Amino acid sequence: MNTPLRRLASVVVVMFLTLMLGSTWVQFVTAPDLNADERNVRTLYREFGTPRGPIVVGGEAVASSVPVDDVFGYQRVYTNGPLYAHLTGYYSVVYRRSELESAMNTELNGSADSLFLRRIQDLVTGRQPQGAIVETTIVPAIQQAAWDALGDQRGAVVALDPTTGAILALVSKPSYDPAALASHTQADVTAAWEALNADEAEPLMNRALRGDLYPPGSVFKVVTAAAALENGLDPAAQLPAPVELDLPLTTRTLPNFGGAACSPTGTQTLADALRISCNTAFGQLGLDLGADALRDQAEAFGFSQPLAVPMRATESSFPAEPDAPSTALSAIGQYEVRVTPLQVAMISAAVANDGVLMRPYSVAAVRSADLEVVDETDPEEMGRAVSPETAQILTEMMVGVVESGSGRAAQIPGVRVAGKTGTAQTGNEDAPHAWFTAFAPADAPRIAVAVVVENGGSLGNEATGGAVAAPIARAVIQAALQ
Repeated sequence: MNTPLRRLASVVVVMFLTLMLGSTWVQFVTAPDLNADERNVRTLYREFGTPRGPIVVGGEAVASSVPVDDVFGYQRVYTNGPLYAHLTGYYSVVYRRSELESAMNTELNGSADSLFLRRIQDLVTGRQPQGAIVETTIVPAIQQAAWDALGDQRGAVVALDPTTGAILALVSKPSYDPAALASHTQADVTAAWEALNADEAEPLMNRALRGDLYPPGSVFKVVTAAAALENGLDPAAQLPAPVELDLPLTTRTLPNFGGAACSPTGTQTLADALRISCNTAFGQLGLDLGADALRDQAEAFGFSQPLAVPMRATESSFPAEPDAPSTALSAIGQYEVRVTPLQVAMISAAVANDGVLMRPYSVAAVRSADLEVVDETDPEEMGRAVSPETAQILTEMMVGVVESGSGRAAQIPGVRVAGKTGTAQTGNEDAPHAWFTAFAPADAPRIAVAVVVENGGSLGNEATGGAVAAPIARAVIQAALQ
């Protein structure tokens, strides 16, 4: 064979080898990724052509799939869509999925590892594959009470079972109807998506778990009080409580709410300082404790820890290296302290649970289509936030807030409620956020709740946590106890 033919043959052999290697790579190595690619129309048809499992609240499906006569085969429908939107999320042909529809997608579409045996049975018997049933921890009456009490105000409510971490209610307002994004008509879905994203009220934002994190204001004083007690402060000791606290390194001062005096003597106990929410006493306490002690205590309550419930929750944060005046402001929940309502509910839940913080979760169990339990959530401790002794002292202090302090609007006849108010400055000209967190009954807690109403809600600049948020928490607690 002459040289040109030999070279041509070599090129042909190399090309065939390249083709074989390329096809092998595509068919065996990258095939799973290509099948899972959301741009793969065949994958989309296959997924929508299988009955997706329902999301269940209180024994009733709030998200389910019904057969339709189109190329997709099944349509996702939502019962009381806006009420549960930030729990279920949406399942969309165009914009994919969010919240539980995303976090539990493999269970809902039947491809989870836990459903492997079910898939084998379906293959052998020729039975139509079906997704699993996702049972949530939400209690319908508590969810509805939170929704109704929050009304048309922007904000969020989160309620927990303090002994297990189960999420009993999760409300974010304003809300939206997931059905608008579940349509199979692309033009309608796109129009709905654009309208929701153009809305300045940001209805797609899950304020309970993520969003633009809030300054907690005085509800953070529970953390500061916990740090003081854990570091040996006698709860009966007198604290400085001036009308204004001179902040070091600056000519600025820290005033009390409304410029009022906390005590005619200029001193008061830690319990009284929490009861009336004295800024200057807690500012001085922050200076005495230092930023590291405050940060350590905040992290013991769950700050800076990644959370999935199983929807992703943004980590709450304490400032990295605040100077002295910033530490004083941080001690009252201002400066750069940022939280989610979930985190604030976790603080109360840990105090209620003798100081033990439970990991929050919203899925109780996963069942196959024939109702067999294939997965179940076991309550899990995240750690000890405070000692049992500190938890008991904090409980009595928080009861004082409701019985004779700034949280009187949360009182329930015949029930001892432990709570804390907060009125958080936003750092701009907007009205402050109104906060309230609580648990009840104080002697045998069954529910812990956090409420935030953005920019004072209906009262605007006149709002306080006690006036605006506490009545909402009371309604939620009453629903739980009934």
